Order: sequence, then C-alpha cells, then structure tokens
Amino acid sequence: MIQLRKHQSRVVSSMKQYDKGQLIVPTGGGKTMCMITDAISQFKQENKTIVVVAPRILLTQQLSEDFLEMIGLNNLSVNVMHVHSGHTSYYTTTKSSRIFNWVVDNWQKNKIIFTTYHSLHRIQESGIPVDTIYFDEAHNSTQNHFFPATEYFAGGINRRCYFFTATPKHSNTIQGMNNEYVYGKVLEQVPAPELIMSGTILPPKVIVKQLQMVKGSDTTYELDRDNLLETISEQKVGKVLICARRTSQITGLLSETDFGTVLRYRGYSWMYITSKTGAVIDGKKVSREKFFRILNAWGKDNQKKFVVLHHSILSEGINVAGLEAVLFMRNMNYIGISQTIGRVIRLRHDDKRDINDGLIQPGALEQYKKSFGLVVVPVYDKVGISTSKSVNAVVDTIFNKGEPAISGVKR
Repeated sequence: MIQLRKHQSRVVSSMKQYDKGQLIVPTGGGKTMCMITDAISQFKQENKTIVVVAPRILLTQQLSEDFLEMIGLNNLSVNVMHVHSGHTSYYTTTKSSRIFNWVVDNWQKNKIIFTTYHSLHRIQESGIPVDTIYFDEAHNSTQNHFFPATEYFAGGINRRCYFFTATPKHSNTIQGMNNEYVYGKVLEQVPAPELIMSGTILPPKVIVKQLQMVKGSDTTYELDRDNLLETISEQKVGKVLICARRTSQITGLLSETDFGTVLRYRGYSWMYITSKTGAVIDGKKVSREKFFRILNAWGKDNQKKFVVLHHSILSEGINVAGLEAVLFMRNMNYIGISQTIGRVIRLRHDDKRDINDGLIQPGALEQYKKSFGLVVVPVYDKVGISTSKSVNAVVDTIFNKGEPAISGVKR
C-alpha cells in the first residue's frame, strides 16, 4: 500500500473531486507518486487507458519504471506502450495507425501509454479514447508546437486531465497555464516551506562566491578551471553538479585544461552529458542509459566523489540521487533555476531500500543525511552577477515566501 505524505494526500483528493486542473508541487515533493496513486485507483476499475506525458525520452523511461513497479506491487495487470523515438523493452512506435491497432487489440485490458510532448500529437492523430492523461513538467505544454495537442486532450469529454509542475508558465495569449479553459483551475498549490518543515525536501543554502572580476572577453577555460576547483575545494562537497554556460565550455575545460586530471588527483570522478556530445564518464563515451545508471549508483554511494557537468539535460524532471551541491556558471530563466535547485534539495538515503541494497550500513543512516542543498554561484564577470541575482530571487520566492516561480512569456 502506498503511504502518502499530507500534501500528496491533498493532491490525490483533489484529483478525485475534479476531472481537470493544475497541481503545483515543488521539485522533490513527490508529484510522480500522486500520479501513480491516482492511476492505480483508475486501473482497479478495469479497462482504462491512461497517458503519461513528459518532456524528455529519458524521463518517460524513468516514469515508466516508477509506475510499473508500483502497479506490479498492487497486483494489477496493465499493458504498456511507449510513443516516442527512443528504445524501450516495451512496444514502442510513433505511427498513429499502430497506436490505434494496439489499443484495439487490447481494448478489454488496462493500458498505459508513455509519451513525450514531441510525440503527443501522434496519439491525437490515432483517435484513440483516453480516459486519463497526466502532463508532467506541464510548463512545457505551452510551447508553440506542443500546445495544439495539449489543447485537444484538455478539451475532451469524459476525460480526466491533470497538469503537474513546480514552475507554471503564464502568457498573455491562450498558450499560458493561466488559461483556465485549457488548463483548468489550480486544484492544489503546495508551498515549499511546508515540504521543508515536514522533512520532505531540504532547504537550499545559497553562497555567492566573489572572485576576482574580469571582463567577459577575458574569460578563459583556464580561468574557469581555477575558479571551479577553488569553489569545489572551499565548499568541501563530494557530489557536485555544474551548470555550464555552453557545451563548448564543458569540452574546453576537459580537453584544453587539466581540469579532469586535477579532479582525479583529488579523488573525484567526472562525467558530462550534452545533446551534442552524448554521455562521457572519465573520458570514455557511454550510452545514456549507462550514464544515468552509474550517476545514480554513485549518488547513493557515500564514499564516492564525483563532478557532473551539463548544460540543460539534468535541469528538469530527471531524478538524481545524492547530489550535494550545484554550481551555476550561467544564468537561466526562473523555471530553469528552480528545476536545477531541485536536483540538490532531495533527501539522501531516506529510503530503506538503500540499506537493503547494502549501500550504507544499518544504524549509520543519520550520518549521511544532508541538512541543506548547497547552491553556489561563482561571480567573476557580468554573467555571474546576473546569475546570483536571479538565483537569490528564485530562492526568496519559492523557499521564503512559499510561492511558485511563475515564468511569464509574451508572444
């Protein structure tokens, strides 16, 4: 049986009362478990079709694993399909005719379909009936090429439709989550301070590290290396996420300086992942699946020290165990900053499975729990100045005032 926290119970109760709406829950608040709980109650009624939408293929695969583990524990039989261009062990297609045929072949069974915003229109084109649809990281649905399919599914008769996000995106056009006709009302808005008080997430601790200022044109990979190494050493953290300004900064640090060599000398492994280069661990290219498998294993290993660099792939949705600190080398919008901070405010080793897996010894649990998520902004040029202002503004809004970081767009 799923044990929900108080805020999760409120979310699930709201979904029972209303067929459409927005659920605003801070990163780390367990949005996925709310969806799973609702899906299980639907599948117990039998012959239901549920769609789960996510922004990235990697996240659809992660959600698939999470859903199916809990569905299996509840002894429910569900047929699974993925609709995106990635590889899975389940039936996967992006052809609308095959989607239709699969649903027809399984019409008397419970069905769950995992898809991306990029491929959601394929399900629309198939014309299949959908009983419930969950939009994860729903702020993505407001993008021009995703909104038509979103509007279609949100307008369905006898269809339950829920939009989950920590960071709503509003607009002065119809393509904003402030459009209640499409997105419905906010059914539940969970303040981050409540989650901190209940021990669900950790408070962020922001450190603006003032370094010697230089002009933007004078910034070099060697300077980036020196400032990053000094920051990591000073903060005494073992598991670090670095948000690079661009892919070239990552590759430049590791190919044109001794950044990786110095990290290894200090006992750190290093890894990076970008859409251009793929995934690399300690200089060796690996599959994305292996990258995330090792990243999570290292995150749960209390003795392992590592640095992971990225530009944007790790900012949203993907669960990464054990990260202690994030270093912002670039500015982002409020959504990007909020989602990135969310990577380091998750609890470490608060799950008994970590003990059962032998990753830590029973009785040593408290020793390895973090008291805060460290957010560091090295400031040595104009980018650092603007980034520090944005990070502090987001933290004040979400974690002090208890409001969501709403991103506004004009089209």
